[in-house]
Amino acid sequence: MEAEGKKQLEKVISHYTVDINSTEEENRLLKETVEHLKLELNRLQKTPLLVAEVRQIIGENAVLRLPNGNEFFVEILSECKDIRPGDSVLIEQKNLTVVKKIDSRKKFSVEKFVIIEKPTVKWSDVGGLSKQEEEIREVIELPLKKPELFRKVGISPPKGVLLYGAPGTGKTLLAKAVASSTNSTFIEIVGSELVQKFIGEGAKLVKEVFQLARENAPAIIFIDEIDAIAATRIEVGTSGEREVQRTFMQLLAEIDGFKSLGDVKVIGCTNRKDILDPAITRPGRLDRMIYVPIPSKEGIPQIFKIHTKDMKLDRKMNITRIFKDMEGFSGAEIKAVCTEAGYFAIRSNRTAITPKDFIQAIKKVKEREEQEGNDFMRMFG
Repeated sequence: MEAEGKKQLEKVISHYTVDINSTEEENRLLKETVEHLKLELNRLQKTPLLVAEVRQIIGENAVLRLPNGNEFFVEILSECKDIRPGDSVLIEQKNLTVVKKIDSRKKFSVEKFVIIEKPTVKWSDVGGLSKQEEEIREVIELPLKKPELFRKVGISPPKGVLLYGAPGTGKTLLAKAVASSTNSTFIEIVGSELVQKFIGEGAKLVKEVFQLARENAPAIIFIDEIDAIAATRIEVGTSGEREVQRTFMQLLAEIDGFKSLGDVKVIGCTNRKDILDPAITRPGRLDRMIYVPIPSKEGIPQIFKIHTKDMKLDRKMNITRIFKDMEGFSGAEIKAVCTEAGYFAIRSNRTAITPKDFIQAIKKVKEREEQEGNDFMRMFG
């Protein structure tokens, strides 16, 4: 009887012990929750700080400019050191006292406007452009890989190149390939995105794009459709055209201004070289101009081989006839032919591409080009 009573007593004690432990764990969780809520409440009750720009330092005081344009003469706390004109600071709303220095803020979030990447395009992915490849490697790749060679010779390499030619000839592909070969950061931006709504914003964006490139050097800035901002300037125009010209002048200053580009190269791309302002192509800026033509008879097989390397082709295919039918096609159109041929095979539930698929694909691409040409002519009556 005593043994049974002892066992029951032990069970009761263990049961209460478990209850006590679980209660303590619950209390601990509740305390943590309360502390977290208190911290969140304190954050919500804090007065927000204003961001301002330091215009001038006068003793222990400063002249600040708020985003709305108003300027104030305020005091600087003793804890805030090394504040200089141009810095961004946080200030109290009530007495406008400077309480903290922050990193210089940018007017734009440049990353939203540009594509920053490390391209994976290799020179083997570029076909039919051996001459253009050699030229762009001399201007972009060689100075980044062997800068000491230019110092020994005593010359400064070109700051950038201008790629021009018909659409779809491989201008962007050349730029990505040279960025990949130099292990450079590739910053791609379209010229029209540099044009902003308000006065001075476009120029500010251009400045920050080049600043971003310097921070990520070695870097290549690729400006597609550069004619959107670099067209020949006119004397009389609307306020919008004048703002485009201001943006263009900032671009000229960044390429050939007081600040050295260093390991930053600029590649411009356009289909309309004839309308570019001479200031952008003069020596010292984008003075090396590379024409990217329609693929030649020798280039068509190279491009065709690149785009069909993963495709299963019929062995009985007359490749020579297909190459002849694609004469006058751009690189993009040759790629479109390969894609369309694949679709014709898929519609027939096949994995192998036949000569008939390529003939139909070439016909389809030609019809599309003729239709686009007719639409273009109708625009002008």
